[in-house]
Order: sequence, then C-alpha cells, then structure tokens
Amino acid sequence: METQVLGATYEVDKGFAVRDVPMPVVGPDDILLRVTAAAICATDLKIMRHGHRRLSKGRTIVLGHEFVGVVEDVGARVKKFARGARVGVVPNAGCGNCLACRRNQANYCLDYTAFGIDRDGGHAPYALIPAQFLAQNNLIPIDPDGLPDEQACLLEPLSCVVNCVRQVRVGAGDSVLVYGAGPMGMLIVMLCRVAGASKVLVVEPLAQRRRQILDVGADETFDPAGGDVATQVRDHTGGQGPDVIILACPAPELQPQALNLLAPFGRLCLFAGLAKGTPPVGLDTNAIHYRNLTVTGTTGGSADDYRYALQLAADGRVDLRRVIAARFPLSQLEEAYKAASGGAAGKVVLFA
Repeated sequence: METQVLGATYEVDKGFAVRDVPMPVVGPDDILLRVTAAAICATDLKIMRHGHRRLSKGRTIVLGHEFVGVVEDVGARVKKFARGARVGVVPNAGCGNCLACRRNQANYCLDYTAFGIDRDGGHAPYALIPAQFLAQNNLIPIDPDGLPDEQACLLEPLSCVVNCVRQVRVGAGDSVLVYGAGPMGMLIVMLCRVAGASKVLVVEPLAQRRRQILDVGADETFDPAGGDVATQVRDHTGGQGPDVIILACPAPELQPQALNLLAPFGRLCLFAGLAKGTPPVGLDTNAIHYRNLTVTGTTGGSADDYRYALQLAADGRVDLRRVIAARFPLSQLEEAYKAASGGAAGKVVLFA
C-alpha cells in the first residue's frame, strides 16, 4: 500500500496546498476508510482563506468533512464494522460528558473535534476514523445498492438543514422566506417543502441562483437590487410577513431586516455564521417582545439528523442530484477547489 497520498491541505500561516500527505496508520481501535466521494463546503473555503480558531501554529490538516467511503481496514479491537462496509461519516465528535453530548448532539459540544477542522478529513483517498468517532456512532451504514456515492456525500450538509428546519418548526401551511440560494439554500427550500410549507420565498442577488432555486421548489425569488425586498415579501404574505425566515448567507446587515419582517409568532433561524471579527449585530428586542418572536441559530447536524437525512434522500423526498454543480476526480483537487472558489452555483463533488 502507498506511504503517501494526494490531499487538499491547510497549514497554519502557510495556507492551502494540494500535496502528498502520509498514508494514515490504523491503530487497534481505528478504521481506515477509502473515500469514494466528498464535497467541498463553504467551511473548507473559509479555512483555506482564513484558517480556523481550533488550529494552532504549525498545524497542517487535510480538509474535508463531507465524505463517504468503504471500510478498507479495521483495527484488531474493532467489532462494529467489517472490511467492505459502505458508510457515511458524521464529522463532529464530542467530549462525551457535557449536556450536548448527553443529548446526542455533539455538534454543540464546546470541546468537539471534527474531520477537516482540527483533524485530517476526507479530501484525500483515505481517511482515518479514530475510536472516539466509532464509540459515538459517527459511522452510518449505507445500503451498498442504495444512494450513489456522489449524492451520499451530501448527506452531511442535508443533516445540517434537518437540524435547522426542525429548530424553527416549519410545518403545514407555513410561509417561509430564505435568504441565500446557494447549495444550502437549495436544500433548505426542498426540506421546507417536505415539512409542509405552503409558500417558500427566496432572496438572492445572483440571477443564475434565482433561476435554479425555482426549479427545486421556491415559489418566488427577489433580487435585492431590484426593489424594496421587505415590501415585496409582505405583498406575497398578505401583509403579515413570513412565519419563518432562515438566513443562509453570512450578511450581518440582513439579520435586523429579517427579524422585522417576521409575522407575529414568527421564527428566525440564523443558519449562517458571520465572519470572524464581525461587530455584534443590534436586534429590535421590542419586536421580539411584542410580536412573540423566536430567534434561534443552528450549526451542524447530529448523528440522528444524518440518519434522517439518509432516509429522506433514499426515499426520494429530497433529490440531492439537484444540488451538484460540478464533479471532479479526487486526483484533480486543485481544479475542484478552483471551481468551488469561483462561485459554482451548487456543490462541487469529488469522486474516486
């Protein structure tokens, strides 16, 4: 077996590089995964450009937290999985002791570890799955004859959307406004339809994305440069505003606008985090008080969210093919990252 493989890496103070990295060494409690497909996330691009707070000086990691694969090798003490098993990967593992971990929501653990964040991820031909991830059931079996690899690697971002849509309680008859028609916005629109939303509106500045999101279930789109968005949205919601607003773009100036657009009893999800160094955003707390509004935020997805995402995709209720914009072999990491950095209209997927 090779001693070096090609990986997409980030090194603190030196930046992004596609280069040879050591082949992972399997310990007695670990699994070696052969990566069959992976996707490039906006988080990968943010780390590529700005690093990550969990990475200390001198650290180098292989990027990638959205990936699936086949078990290539198992440590001597591993009993749960055999060679050849096809699995998806839940990328966050927690400390195992805090409230979030006791609720099986390691994505909220303050002492988490994650593939492609502070440990080697899936943008290489092989990934090491340590014992901590196996103990927390972060490998999810996937039917060998089920969802194709290039769709299965998108279960992780779909699991994040499952978490979001559940937290804002999208249900039958709700009107929903989504800011941002990128890949996550597309998944949000599709899942809101599954949840029973009667009307889904989207704000997006790019014409190509506005056209695409209409094809996955949006009723109407608005160009923020084409008129007063608030007035247009109220016109489409009987003057009341939407029941639910989901911000799927990292724009601090939109957060107060979104809050003030909500209907009474409305729910706002701050789905996209803001860039490091962004000043605190002021919100109209009287609007929250007098209109009984709920403001929440979500990040990542749990293992249970991932399992539900798999069920949604396997049943055909969410068509992950609609989110894929470009495909590259794992040997073309440089080209794939250029496409993703250039503003691809959907997900860039890597395949073995």
